[in-house]
Amino acid sequence: MTRNLFFSVGEPSGDQHAARLIQQIKGTQDNFRFRGFGGSEMEAAGCSIDEDLTQHAVVGFLEVVPKIRKFLQFAREAERIFQEGTVDAVVLVDFPGFNWHIARRAKKYGIPVYYYCPPQLWAWGGWRIRKMRQLVDHVLAVLPIEQNYFSDNQVPSVYVGHPFFDAVEQSVPDAKLISRFEQVKASGSRLVAVLPGSRNNEVSQNWPIMLASIRQLHRQHPEAKFLVACYRQKQRDRCRESLLDSDRHLPIEFFVERTSEVIESSECAMMVSGSVSLELMARRTPAVVVYRVGRVTHAIAKRLVHLDSFTLPNLMGEQMVYPEVISVGNTDPAVKVISDTVDRFLADDAYRARTVQTLEELSARFARPGASQRAAEWIVEAVAVNRKIRPDQAKICRSVA
Repeated sequence: MTRNLFFSVGEPSGDQHAARLIQQIKGTQDNFRFRGFGGSEMEAAGCSIDEDLTQHAVVGFLEVVPKIRKFLQFAREAERIFQEGTVDAVVLVDFPGFNWHIARRAKKYGIPVYYYCPPQLWAWGGWRIRKMRQLVDHVLAVLPIEQNYFSDNQVPSVYVGHPFFDAVEQSVPDAKLISRFEQVKASGSRLVAVLPGSRNNEVSQNWPIMLASIRQLHRQHPEAKFLVACYRQKQRDRCRESLLDSDRHLPIEFFVERTSEVIESSECAMMVSGSVSLELMARRTPAVVVYRVGRVTHAIAKRLVHLDSFTLPNLMGEQMVYPEVISVGNTDPAVKVISDTVDRFLADDAYRARTVQTLEELSARFARPGASQRAAEWIVEAVAVNRKIRPDQAKICRSVA
């Protein structure tokens, strides 16, 4: 019997995680079919993409507003698919603002909903836990803290591990590029990774801060070369085009889809906050983390977020192994934090060695590969036994749909 899974994935990183999940299921099951919202990675893995949702990834309350009509249109499109009665289960990956709408519509038709890489309600948005209980049958948690949080709040959950560690284990770095980087270092240069984010708006907001930091660091460390790892070609072009005539002398090199090689070969990094911090941890690369937000978004977030850090390795290790800064308004303070931290990584060997040792310890505890396989096995079993939503869930979902 053919089994049909509908995916709803809105982030570029989620596109990668879902693609690996699909590959794992296809590797053992030949009767599963995949469709839904996602991106190019999922499509390459064999998923029929109804809408490329990764092109609409947004962060922050104000950024969502202009796209509300588009998101509602996508949700109605999903409902038309659910009405056909062919979908056996819905798999959500992150992107909660939109995926709540998908979950609610799936529940109207009694379709089980599984949340892989769930929203970080334990860090913010705790008021949404009731919505999670109503609309989601099971959470496939990627962090131990998540599994504990959801279980404590009566949301069925299982800890499978974070798929980013699968990406690190399975990636095959470009040997020629790694060799070239090694030759550059042998000539006396110091390599610094620059990771401006995977979403278009992240790059637009954070790259100017990073570029200003590069200008400062070049004066302090003329031997340093800056390797900018972009997620998409258009993002690389945007970063390049922002360079002033006075920046042409800066030792900057841009790359697309070479993040792993850049991280692996660099002594340290400056990065925009995101799940790529887990790859930095797994590759034992020291870094400083920045995230640029608007004043209104920051004011609202201060009331909602209840953690002292926004970087996953810091949260997992309960220590500030990656210094971080939120940039609001004037960018000079963020530029200073970034340039001072990278300067210390380059100038203070003992400090950098201590950071690397802490990352070694964190990786030994948490960098457990196999998340994609464990998640795939759980979903296959769940679909096989045709787990239905609880009657109380169905009643509630009909009332909120």
